[in-house]
Amino acid sequence: MDQPLSFIGISGSLRKASYNTRLLEIAQKLLPDNVNMEIVPLTDLPLYNGDIEKEGFPLPVLEFRKKVFESDAILFASPEYNSSFTGVLKNAIDWASRAPRNEPYPTYPLAGKPFAIIGVGGRYGTARSQSHLRQVLQKLDMPGVNHPEVLIQNEPVIKFDENRDLTDPFAIKLIEILLKKLVRLVHQTKVE
Repeated sequence: MDQPLSFIGISGSLRKASYNTRLLEIAQKLLPDNVNMEIVPLTDLPLYNGDIEKEGFPLPVLEFRKKVFESDAILFASPEYNSSFTGVLKNAIDWASRAPRNEPYPTYPLAGKPFAIIGVGGRYGTARSQSHLRQVLQKLDMPGVNHPEVLIQNEPVIKFDENRDLTDPFAIKLIEILLKKLVRLVHQTKVE
């Protein structure tokens, strides 16, 4: 039997009741067999600062980078703020994209790491944030799942019930397909 795959989920929202973080929780239940996913919070990461980096990565940054490095893939849940992805998410990517310093692994944590993106937002369903995020991740040499796009429009009709469960069967199906394609991409990149 193949060794289980280990994904991490990263939400670009710090809100306790974030729909995007909830989307990652829902995705955890839809993962294919032999795959697990830990949702990694970004709340403890300081703002990126080259002076801080020069002194050495702070412990929360080291822990975050380790989780990124050890994962087989990343599932990003990206809200849309001002037609782009959030500063919180950009900050995490900036920390994870830096060269290793006093770490046991010899490479950049994000280099070659497969990814997929999901998102829930307003009228545009995070289409613009996902496009911008994809540009940044491709610049970092990360292979991504391009289709299907999971762009959940939560206005004017709320797509979550009172328990914060996703009620849109089409969106649920798209997440399942996206996760299967992410598993396939992981296996393809491991062969290379």
